[in-house]
Order: sequence, then C-alpha cells, then structure tokens
Amino acid sequence: MSLPHLTDPVGRYRAMRLIRSFEELALEWVRSGLVVGGTHPYIGQEAVAVGVCAALDPADQLTSTHRGHGHVLAKGADPGRLLAELLGRVGGLNGGRGGSMHAADFSLGILGANGIVGAGAPIAVGSAWAAQQRGEPTVVASFFGDGALNQGVLLEALNLASIWRAPVVFVCENNGYATTLPAAAAVGGSACGRAAAFGIPAETVDGMDVEAVRAAAERAVQRARAGGGPSFLECLTYRFEAHHTMERRFRLSYRTAAEVASWRGRDPLATGLPEAARIDREVAELLSAAAEFALASAEPDPATATDHLYASGLRPRSGAAL
Repeated sequence: MSLPHLTDPVGRYRAMRLIRSFEELALEWVRSGLVVGGTHPYIGQEAVAVGVCAALDPADQLTSTHRGHGHVLAKGADPGRLLAELLGRVGGLNGGRGGSMHAADFSLGILGANGIVGAGAPIAVGSAWAAQQRGEPTVVASFFGDGALNQGVLLEALNLASIWRAPVVFVCENNGYATTLPAAAAVGGSACGRAAAFGIPAETVDGMDVEAVRAAAERAVQRARAGGGPSFLECLTYRFEAHHTMERRFRLSYRTAAEVASWRGRDPLATGLPEAARIDREVAELLSAAAEFALASAEPDPATATDHLYASGLRPRSGAAL
C-alpha cells in the first residue's frame, strides 16, 4: 500500500506545492528573525522527494539531509509541527530540539534529517538490515546530495548494503553544487559509478520530473522488497535558492543568472494540472493554520535544557558483561 496522499498526480502536485509554500514561508520567517540560524531551502527539488516517497509504503522508512524539509513533508509529517520545530517550540516534531536540520518522526518512518553530509546512509543500511533480520518487508530510502559522493561514510554504507543485500534505495539529489563547489570539479568518475563499484544497480533520472522519479523509484523499491538488494538513483535536479539562507549575507557569486533562469524554466510545479489553482488555495489555507499552530506553541522551559542528554532504562543484551 503506497502513501495514500501520493497515489495520483493531483496528490503528488499537492505535496510539491506544500513543500514549495512551506519553504517560502520558512524563508520569510528566517528574514524576519522568527527562525534563528537559517535553513537550507529545498525549493526546486520538490519532484525528487515526492517522486521517491510516492513509491514507498507507510511502513517504509527514510533518512534525510540538512536540506530535509521536503523529504519530511513528502513522507507525511504535519507541517504545523515541522514549523514549530523550526521555531524551537515544544510543539515541534522533536520538541524543538532538532530544528531545521534534525527533524524526525519515527511514527511515520522518518528516521531523521542529518546535518552531517552523508551520515544518513549508514543509518538507513542499519535499519534496513534490522528489518530484514525481523522478516519485515521494510524498504529504506536514503537521500543525500552530490556533496556526499566523496564521503567515506557513504561508500562504507554502499559496501555494506551490497554485501547484506539490504533493502535500501540510495537517492543522490545531484543539484550540481556542494555548497558552492561544482560537482563536475569535485567528483571523479560519476555518481552512478560509485554504486557500480559495489555491484549496485544504478540509473540517472530527470529529477525535475516527478513522474520520472516515481517510476524509477518504484522499480528500485520493488527490487528491494523482492529481496534483490539495494539500488541507486541519481536524480538530476537544481536548487533555485541559496545553499543556505546565510548565503545572501555573504553575497556569494558562483552561479550565473542565466543558469538559474534556465533551470527555473523547468520548474517541477509547472505541470499544467487543471486543479492547480484550487490546490494552491487549499495549501495556502493549510499553511496558514500550520503557522498559527507553530506560533502559538509554547517556548521550551529552560529548566528542561538537560533533558534527553543521557539514555535511561537501557538493558544490556544477553551475555553482555556489566
């Protein structure tokens, strides 16, 4: 059973519009000072998150990145609670302790966004392996950017996934830049070549086309669920906004206006869907209510600052020495 809100083109457009509008609101809140520390906007890459999540079942899982709002929302997280998380409020997905880069919701299979480049991949492999040992048909999607392609932790995760035939779909969101460094100047070989080196089937897909991403993700998910092991998708996409909202202050210049305009001409939300105007209005109303919830959520009590720093109630595994 696929995610019920992503079963048709209308639902997929709604999800992409929600992500886009959410990120635009988050940008406003960063500029106004409501969100402290900034965000990594996902604007432009919506088709990747929605296309991949459209291939997942509710019980499937994902790991995300520092640019994770889109993945979290596509899997079904409540936008009001995610906004509250950005504000550091107790009504947030993680009580305001995760913020923009570390949102999680285990009840939805969202194992967490991660501020460390590539660090979600081994978590995805470990969780997929655990589900495999329990005999569960869970598939885990692991998102990362092109900047993670040279991270050892990703390569180790690819190796383990291959050896264990773990049900993982590795999703490289290649937006062309690792912060400001062009991928062409940083990646020897290719993204798919990384996977091929470990015997993992890989394909490159148009990351600006939600249906193309969905089709490729469905093939990979079906392979994983049938016991065929991991797959690797390179989704060619583009972020329309800065790497991080701080970038505006630094006035960095590494992309031409013509390049950005060219990619904007391939906006994944420009679907021509007849219902688009109605859906846009409905999403605006949803976000308005989400914003009210987030802003009304309480600030954390300073007395709880040290809560959750240490694990409690842990039981040693059988045979372990105390």
